[in-house]
Amino acid sequence: YRQGWVFRNEKPGPGRYRQFMQFDADTVGTASPAADAEVCMMAADTMEALGIARGQYVMKFNSRKLLDGFTETYGISDDVKLTWLRALDKLDRLGNEGVALLLGKGRKDESGDFTKGAGLTEAQIEASLAFATATSLDAKFVSGSKSGEEGLADLQAMEKLFASAGYGTDRVRYDSSVVRGLEYYTGPVFECELLMETKDEDGKPVRFGSVGGGGRYDDLVARFTGAKVPATGFSIGVSRLYSALKLVGKAQESNVLAPVVVLVMDKERQGDYWRMVTELRNAGIRAEMYMGTAGMKAQMKYADKRGAPLVIIQGGDEKARGEVQIKDLRRGAELAAGIESREEYASQRLAQFSVPEAELVAAVTAALA
Repeated sequence: YRQGWVFRNEKPGPGRYRQFMQFDADTVGTASPAADAEVCMMAADTMEALGIARGQYVMKFNSRKLLDGFTETYGISDDVKLTWLRALDKLDRLGNEGVALLLGKGRKDESGDFTKGAGLTEAQIEASLAFATATSLDAKFVSGSKSGEEGLADLQAMEKLFASAGYGTDRVRYDSSVVRGLEYYTGPVFECELLMETKDEDGKPVRFGSVGGGGRYDDLVARFTGAKVPATGFSIGVSRLYSALKLVGKAQESNVLAPVVVLVMDKERQGDYWRMVTELRNAGIRAEMYMGTAGMKAQMKYADKRGAPLVIIQGGDEKARGEVQIKDLRRGAELAAGIESREEYASQRLAQFSVPEAELVAAVTAALA
């Protein structure tokens, strides 16, 4: 397993950003459909461990071999195969009518943009829609295709394992519309969909949708090493998952305080300020020195935006007296709420006090307690 930053070249959406954190779980070195089934069951278990109840999610699976087998059986040529796959992938969003247009001559969206279709015959379109809306495996869709029959056998083996392990179709189920966009998938493909409702940009209720997906990629390692290594895995986008957890009231906010910010009142004394930061850090207190070039007002704005609980101030006068000023931003905000006039605000140094420099760590510890 791993976690890290990844990027997508797609339009951003709710909880769906161009740069995002993702965590993955993969099984490498086996071509058994049992490994694919385990990935699906693991993803379902993960949803429940995070507090997403049964009935609020479903793990859906299909197979690229099954999709390939359908195109072979129904004579869909390679030059429109990608268009066909992308059309099926839009079934949830566009419905049968919209997908039928994309499988035929094409479709004009609400903005007036026209997307050229796959140019299939009426018989091919009808069969494609029947295949994409099927709720159970059916051998007729891949009859005579070696690839399709292999994919069918893989999915049947997975279904048998799900049933034996007690994973019902309310948690994991076959869905022939699952395509997955990445072209390196070679076998079973999976997608985790959240079924709870949220609102789109127009305030209309919509399903939250997919929070993760994956599949088998037996040829990917060979592209880089030349060695054929079977592998399967699943990925979840952390930011999108977090948006879903907030929606169901399961997101836990961190109690970790933002760092104390040491202001730079004299650029020639940055070494002194850095020593204060080091003393605080050595005492287990998160701290940082302001690294910009702005004056005190901008530094205070930075600390406030950073969420800093305290700022440390030492100008020339404080240095001469061997003192530091500590300003409690949280307490200051509370006191400021009770002040009615600008003059009264200006006359008070809200929640700000002086301590000997030697007592900095003890004073900060007490202020944070």
